[in-house]
Amino acid sequence: MPLKELAERRNILHRKSDAQTILRHTLDDVQIGPVAVVSSFGAESVVLLHMVAQINPATPIIFLDTEMLFAETLQYQKDVALSLGLTDIRVITPNRNEVLVKDVDGLLHQADIDACCHLRKVQPLADALSEFGGWVSGRKRFQSGSRAAIAHFEKDARKIKANPLANWTRDDLAAYMTKHKLPRHPLVAQGYPSIGCMPCTTRVGSHEDPRAGRWRDAPKSECGIHFEDGKAAKSGVAA
Repeated sequence: MPLKELAERRNILHRKSDAQTILRHTLDDVQIGPVAVVSSFGAESVVLLHMVAQINPATPIIFLDTEMLFAETLQYQKDVALSLGLTDIRVITPNRNEVLVKDVDGLLHQADIDACCHLRKVQPLADALSEFGGWVSGRKRFQSGSRAAIAHFEKDARKIKANPLANWTRDDLAAYMTKHKLPRHPLVAQGYPSIGCMPCTTRVGSHEDPRAGRWRDAPKSECGIHFEDGKAAKSGVAA
């Protein structure tokens, strides 16, 4: 079955399903094939990770260590994995030879921010997902730009991408974390409601959009992993 049709059928099937049902069926969907969950272990990631742990703690979890993350994120990843009992965390790093050739001094983000994202996130993730038929993302419609239109299931190049939390709100996330007493990312309390790499993440004011601190003052709002060609948009519109 063509992937676009498969995604459309799954959207119809799950048009009234809750996030846990969507996630459970995605992880067991033989037509999609083996599935991995991709997590940044960022500000809101623990909600989806907790759901995964309740369904199958041995689910493959791909964590992209760009080698430019906050120390707090690296520690949070270890703490959350341990507390939730997740047993298959796959820490992915950029290709060493590619980094030596293209960004040996770690300053590529200053010259070409999209090239840096491609080197440190897009290509490593593509390589890590090569063995899977689908993957699960934690994107929500409220976050920014055209995320407002994301479906629960999408065709993503030659894979199916599932977004179980697509219709969740900030209040839904907060309530879930409180109900299940989930650990918060330590940087959230310091003014970082959306957390990426250190050089490209700044604090956000109370009047700003939560993702305003990502690539601040740059015509960019996505790293590129949510674009089929792997290239971040120049228009500043999120996908």
